Formats: sequence, C-alpha cells, structure tokens
Amino acid sequence: MEPKKIHWLYRVIRWLVWLFSPKFRIEGRENIPDEACVIVGNHSQMYGPISAELYTPVVHDTWCAGEMMDKHEVAEYAYHDFWAEKPLWNRWFFWLVSRMIGPLAELIFTNADTVAVYHDARVIETFRDSMERLQHGRSMVIFPEHNAEHNNIVHEFQNKFVDLARFYYRKTSHELMFVPLYVAPRLKTLYYGKPIRFRHEVPIAEERKRICTELQDAITDIAVALPEHTVVPYPNIPKKQYPKNIPLEVCSLEKKAC
Repeated sequence: MEPKKIHWLYRVIRWLVWLFSPKFRIEGRENIPDEACVIVGNHSQMYGPISAELYTPVVHDTWCAGEMMDKHEVAEYAYHDFWAEKPLWNRWFFWLVSRMIGPLAELIFTNADTVAVYHDARVIETFRDSMERLQHGRSMVIFPEHNAEHNNIVHEFQNKFVDLARFYYRKTSHELMFVPLYVAPRLKTLYYGKPIRFRHEVPIAEERKRICTELQDAITDIAVALPEHTVVPYPNIPKKQYPKNIPLEVCSLEKKAC
C-alpha cells in the first residue's frame, strides 16, 4: 500500500488534540497479537476514536462512519448520532454546529488512519478496503456500539463487523483474532483484554453472536474489576447521568439500602 499524503492542517489539528486531550496509558499490550487483528472497544463518546488514533500501540486503521468523511453528509449524521439527546434548551446550538463542521470533519477523518463504514450498498467498499489493509498487516479498531442498552458499561454491539473474519479466512486460511478494549477516560487508560479467535467451521450467525457476547462480557469484566470510577457512556447524555463501573446488581442493592 502506498502511504497517503497527509494535509498539513490535519497534522496541526492532531497535535493540538494530543496537547489538550487526556494522555492515555496502555494496560494489557501483551494481549494484542503480533499479527493483524481486530480491536473492539466501547465508544466512550469522542474518547474512543481519539485515543485509538493517538495511542493504539500497533499499526492500525479505525472504522469511521462514512458520512463523517463527506462534508455534504456530516450535518444530518452528526446531529442525530451525537447530539439528538442533548437538553431541549441547547439542542439548537448543536444543530447549528452540525451545519458548520462539514469541511473540517471531512479533512480530519479522511486524513486520519480510517476506513469509511457504510450501511447501504457501499458496505462492500468497507469490507474490501478493510481486507486489503488487514492483508498488509494493519489491524482494525472498531467501536460497534449502537443505541440499545446492554449494561452500565457498554451498549449492544452491531455484529456484522465479525464478517471481516470470515472474509479474511477465505483469503488467507487464517483465523482472525478479536481483542476487547475498555476505554476508561476517567482513569486515562486503555485496557486490552485476552483475544478471542474466530472459528471458521462454525456458522457465521453463531459466530457473530458468540464473539459479540464474549467481547461485551470481557469489556464489562475489565471495567468492573477496576477501582470505582465514572464510565463515559456511548450516548451523549448529561454528565450527571453517567454510570459508575460497579455492577448493576450492586447499584440496585445500594439504592435499596439508601
């Protein structure tokens, strides 16, 4: 693969983001295979993608919504995906911001190490591009949460990303590994868990379910084993509604005790 030319303005923005954003430590680096793999984490709002770009300790590309890479599609996508749950009194401000960020978003996300992700007929481009990069030794970083609650740590995962492993096996006869990642902005740390291997002989529907379940469980287990802290959730909700990392059943008991 030929290295792409990086716009000078993106280099400046990337440096400024690094300068003013939290500096993340790495825990569990030994769990990332030496070969190309798929790293799957909790989105943690903006912290997941930013920390992936700046601190992932292997050569990688991050799956990014294709709409954020096209200035003509940014406004509708950004408003509904990021800010639609903001309080009514300031929602107008974020609607206005979403209409202004198109050119900047396109510059940032086309210059970063990203793969455009689509959910229409263009999805074939997503898998083709990802496969090419995996075969060149580049790992994929994916944040597959969507607006369906799972527990106090992660939202439910969209599961079609698991198909990468099926296509990869067809090309290489090698079973791809999926590495769970817990992004903990309040602890300023990225925690990598034990990898999960794709099983090529199992029906893909079963593997989608198994791998997503094991990834969600692994991320949850990492989070609840850590000292008590605030979890930055997938949806952009008010900060006073952010959950803690303690298990939900403990939360329920504490509420009853109160």
